[in-house]
Amino acid sequence: MDVQSRTWPPSSIVLVLAGILLVGTGAYFIILRPPLLPEDTRFMGLAAVQLDPIRPQLEAWLTNVFWVLGGYILATGVLTVTLAATSFRQHSPIAGVGALLGGAASIGWMAAVNFMIGSDFKWVLLAMALVWACGLALFAWELRQNLVMQPASSDGQKSYGDA
Repeated sequence: MDVQSRTWPPSSIVLVLAGILLVGTGAYFIILRPPLLPEDTRFMGLAAVQLDPIRPQLEAWLTNVFWVLGGYILATGVLTVTLAATSFRQHSPIAGVGALLGGAASIGWMAAVNFMIGSDFKWVLLAMALVWACGLALFAWELRQNLVMQPASSDGQKSYGDA
């Protein structure tokens, strides 16, 4: 095993952290999140008492919805950790593109929607999205540094990173 395959660049460490945050968020949705939060009724413009006639059915439905949503969030976190530990860690450009698209479609979109609805959790979700974005920024910086640091090839030709 060579030294490069054993090292953990900062971008991968930060992306692992982002993945762990998603795993925790998914677990929260599966295990702890109540079917209705005060912000839910506030968004609907209803008093909690107005939901009493349909509360049992609504809560049963929303529990199932949040179990599914939590499962997808948790799975995204597991896949993020896996990506960070493998091809992202090796600075594969396609892994960077995958991390960018995956982050935008998952925690990026979740944070944006929570700002749109005025969620009480919007700042927490934005912080999570920024951890993800920090991992991507570090990845781009590391990739650039790796290109700049490449030595000239043995045939005297400059490599991509040479000036």
